[in-house]
Amino acid sequence: MSAIKHFITESIKKTELDEFLAKELDRAGYGGVEVTKTPLGTRVTIYAMKPGLIIGRRGQSIRDLSKTLEENFGIANPQIAVAEIEVPELNANIMASRVVSALQRGVHFRRAGFWALNQIMEAGALGAEIVIRGKLTSQRARYEKFRAGYLPKCGDPALKNLRAAVAHVKLKPGLEGIQVRIMPSEVKFPDKVILKPEIEAAAPIPEAAAEVVPTPQASTPPDELSTSAEASEAEAPALKEETAGDISQAA
Repeated sequence: MSAIKHFITESIKKTELDEFLAKELDRAGYGGVEVTKTPLGTRVTIYAMKPGLIIGRRGQSIRDLSKTLEENFGIANPQIAVAEIEVPELNANIMASRVVSALQRGVHFRRAGFWALNQIMEAGALGAEIVIRGKLTSQRARYEKFRAGYLPKCGDPALKNLRAAVAHVKLKPGLEGIQVRIMPSEVKFPDKVILKPEIEAAAPIPEAAAEVVPTPQASTPPDELSTSAEASEAEAPALKEETAGDISQAA
């Protein structure tokens, strides 16, 4: 078998396994599966909202499921692990199944689409898109698109980080398809621009350096101060007499 046929066969097996688990574990809130081959066997990780329903009482349900995977899908020594989904609104499979259940209950497709979109965006998604196709309002098939936020359609972020799921529901007018795409908030884009904070023009002067240093002045010896004081006291009476004489002459 060539390498191309090998990868095609593996992808077909994984798709069949995904469809089987989605049908069998619908009540448990099935959210996806990961298959990893190890030297000891094949590790199958199932994501669900209610892991207890998958495990069953004393692990009986998970043992029956392991036996089914080994017999029907040819998985050698399957080791099943169940992981709980912390935020179901950010899982595309769960949101697609919720839209399907809403349409089966008779909810209008626009109301179901906007309700699911609001739930996804309130959970913290960066962007989301829900597409409903089929005989929505007439006998001619068309599609309705509900979109919010930032959602790239191509490129490396879309290939690696975009979460997508497709579900189908059979109603009275005919078959309808639901496609859900979600971009989580923790994705880092290579073209995202991060602005650095502005650099201050001048650094603030520290308080110790801002203190004013007094200017040194020439100090007068204490002997000279006392001498000048005595001279001013001795000249005071003479000044008074000269002032009095000037006043009398003027009169």
